[in-house]
Amino acid sequence: MPEHEERQDEVEALLMRAARHAAAYRTAPPAPQSASTYAEAVRAFDGVLPEEGEGGPGVIEDLVRRAGPGLHATTGPRFFGWVIGGSHPVGLAADWLTAAWGQNTANHVAAPAAAASETVAARWLLDVLRLPPESSVGFVTGATMASFVGLAAARGAVLRRVGWDVEAKGLFGAPPVRVVIGDEAHASVFSALQYLGFGAASLLRVATDAQGVMRPEAFDAALSSDAAGDGPLIVVTQAGQINTGAFDPHAHIVGRAHARGAWVHVDGAFGLWARACPSRAGLADGVERADSWATDGHKWLQTPFDCGYAIVRDAEAHRRAMTIAASYLPPAGGTERDPSHYVPELSRRARGFATWALLRHFGRAGIAAMVERHCAQARLLAELLEPEPGIAVLNEVVLNQVLVRFGADRPEEEGDALTLAAIAAVQADGTCFAGGAKWRGRWAMRVSIIGYATGEDDIRASAEAIRRCWRSVACAAVGR
Repeated sequence: MPEHEERQDEVEALLMRAARHAAAYRTAPPAPQSASTYAEAVRAFDGVLPEEGEGGPGVIEDLVRRAGPGLHATTGPRFFGWVIGGSHPVGLAADWLTAAWGQNTANHVAAPAAAASETVAARWLLDVLRLPPESSVGFVTGATMASFVGLAAARGAVLRRVGWDVEAKGLFGAPPVRVVIGDEAHASVFSALQYLGFGAASLLRVATDAQGVMRPEAFDAALSSDAAGDGPLIVVTQAGQINTGAFDPHAHIVGRAHARGAWVHVDGAFGLWARACPSRAGLADGVERADSWATDGHKWLQTPFDCGYAIVRDAEAHRRAMTIAASYLPPAGGTERDPSHYVPELSRRARGFATWALLRHFGRAGIAAMVERHCAQARLLAELLEPEPGIAVLNEVVLNQVLVRFGADRPEEEGDALTLAAIAAVQADGTCFAGGAKWRGRWAMRVSIIGYATGEDDIRASAEAIRRCWRSVACAAVGR
């Protein structure tokens, strides 16, 4: 057999081997929600770099064996530890093809199909989220980089309004840009601002209410304060607070911000998808009037990692902030769209394929139904836990987040210790996985319901496990 045909056979066998392992992992009964520790995983992978290379089949088999114990069941129906989608099989299959096709999605000439899939998926995405159709969309790694992109466009736009071209002149000597942001904004937004040169101490932080959203009167005071001044201004809001799921009052904020000449950027990593669900869309009233938005595909759309969307109403401001140009890169003309004009990367994977596939698979109705189902499941979990003595649900369950405090009837420090012990017990039990978060200086267990496979039976089994673990922890505390 000719050498090149043997290589083709070997490639096919290797890919099929990997596919069999992947299919076995995804079709096996849901695994307990537990994994080896990081130290154990490092020991599993460690060793001396081989002098000579090893055959592909052996490497893949060894990879599966070593990785297995350290894999969390994040794609299972009872993983509630963070706001992580379940990587739907349709998206997974599209992502396999994406990797196999190996398209460098820099421009429309190098990767016509990849660029085209983003063009169409972006239009569908704006439709589903009911955002301005003239907006541009950059396909990034996740909401952190989506906020970075949106805020980079914002920085350039507000400086341009006062006669400063930051893309040409940089920041040295530029008029200062002030940023108004809620006290309970997500850490990723503060990081994105830091990357863009906005130090934490320079931000105007707005006091928030019991659900972690900006108080209207506190926002108004910040907007009119001497610290805000009358120069370039950016306002950052939140659609879906990470602990409570609550929304900043956009109907109040956006108009006032625009009247002041501010650019409004919305961190909607998961909450922006409420706009796709008629029964929840009211939570996000006013969001559509903002100037830029950040959201994730690998949350409610269930795409594989990494996939996020930077959406900017002013496409020209978006392009000015992000375009990478060089003589060897073909220009885009007419209706052509180069993906690299809307993201920080030149070389990257083709995120449009999986997005297109899942938008088509779910359709508008399917996405709405999934969001509605998860929100109802969050409410059910809260209702199952609230009657249990010593347990308190700290948030108004308006979306998919449930914030649980254990030892709620005990002194605060004791409640912290009991909450951490209960979280550890739940994780060790393995029925479901949930993590801890500090809320207003005190520990709570945060349950994020967003995986496509989660059903009502999973919620009931998880509630029973959480109650059982709490009773055990409470009993042990009494016995000390």
